[in-house]
Amino acid sequence: MLTQFDQSSTQQRTDPKPEDSREVTFSALWNRFCNWVTSTNNRIYIGWFGVIMIPVMSTAAIVFLLAMIAAPPVDSDGMNTMISGSLLDGNNIITAAVVPTSAAIGLHFYPIWEAATVQEWLTNGGAYQLIVLHFIIGIICYQDREWELSYRLGMRPWISLAFTAPVAATVSVLIVYPVAQGSFSSGMPLGISGTFHFMMQFQADHHILMSPLHQMGVVGVFGGAFLAAVHGSLVTSSLFKKTDEDESINHGYVFGQREQTYSFTKTQIYQQKLFWKGFCFPNSRSVHFFLAALPVAGIWSAAIGIDIAAFNFDALNFQPARTILAEHRKIPTWADSIALAEMGIAATRNYQSQTFPDTLEFSELEPTG
Repeated sequence: MLTQFDQSSTQQRTDPKPEDSREVTFSALWNRFCNWVTSTNNRIYIGWFGVIMIPVMSTAAIVFLLAMIAAPPVDSDGMNTMISGSLLDGNNIITAAVVPTSAAIGLHFYPIWEAATVQEWLTNGGAYQLIVLHFIIGIICYQDREWELSYRLGMRPWISLAFTAPVAATVSVLIVYPVAQGSFSSGMPLGISGTFHFMMQFQADHHILMSPLHQMGVVGVFGGAFLAAVHGSLVTSSLFKKTDEDESINHGYVFGQREQTYSFTKTQIYQQKLFWKGFCFPNSRSVHFFLAALPVAGIWSAAIGIDIAAFNFDALNFQPARTILAEHRKIPTWADSIALAEMGIAATRNYQSQTFPDTLEFSELEPTG
């Protein structure tokens, strides 16, 4: 039998120390947190990139809503030209926008602690820079989160690869273009009418509609939408009928069923009748790859066109003749109409000229010595 001393010493060796219990508890909580973050059984997958995405996107969304509602006017050009974009200052849901950072700030990083007061930070458009930088980080993390989820599910990473196209377009408009132009004031206003105003100003300054890269982007986006509509209608037209005569042809379809639901051969026959005889695909995978690759390549092409135009490199643009001669007189072309429209749009940027006060301009200099 153990003596009392032996029993007490054995108990001291087996009982964990308070520090060890805290380490065990922390380790268990950390493992539980890791399993929750990486679990694919949650209603919404979090992921490690989601841990970064959720706070930065929430910050951008909250600041965007507050700025749209109650942001004060911003000194847009750095010369006391105040422009307001909030709802409380008289804008509606169409004209409201978050005005870009003032030209006085340029490309400087302008967090709230760099300003003397919050009012100064808002007047210089600091909210715009905060929203844009958090949003860019958020969408990049969202794209990486898609890759992470695909990896967890054993899928190929094509969804993440396709999402690089809108990420590239957003970075081109909100980061590359302002940096190339030398100021965040050249960025796109965050609003409905602000977006269209930015597009018109971009056309007036860089003739982006004449860029072949932008034209390939239009072909990719609109062509992809057209072909996706054609594909959907063809699939719906060739569903196998497994229902009664008085029921809908779609009633017997169950999402995720393993048996074939439509005839791919029939869709190819219908497709060749709609277009031409040689327009067909070997299998459904090639159809879906083409439907995804066309708009992705188009958006990437448009993003590259914006990046090139951002540095004022317009040598790739088409340069059509302004006028044509017929019967010894000039006949305007559509390019002349575009040129006139661009001149009118560009004129909206010509703010009121700054003049010296009369007391300084016409003051007489006192004679010296």
